[in-house]
Amino acid sequence: MSHSFPFRRVYGAAIVLAVITLYGLLSALVGDGIWDALSWVAMAVPLVVIAWKFGSGRRKPTQAANRQ
Repeated sequence: MSHSFPFRRVYGAAIVLAVITLYGLLSALVGDGIWDALSWVAMAVPLVVIAWKFGSGRRKPTQAANRQ
C-alpha cells in the first residue's frame, strides 16, 4: 500500500528533535555529574538547529526577488 502523505519526511525531524529534548529534560532531572553535561548538550541541539535554519534562510534570495 502506497502512502501519498510522506509522514517521515514531514514529521521526521520534528520527532527527532522532540526525542532529543525529552532526553535532555529527563537526564537533567534524573542524574548528576555527566548527566548534567549530557542534558545541556541535548537541550542545545534544538537551539543549534533553529539558528542554523534561520541563518541559512537569510542567505538565499526568494523567487519573488529574482522576478523583479
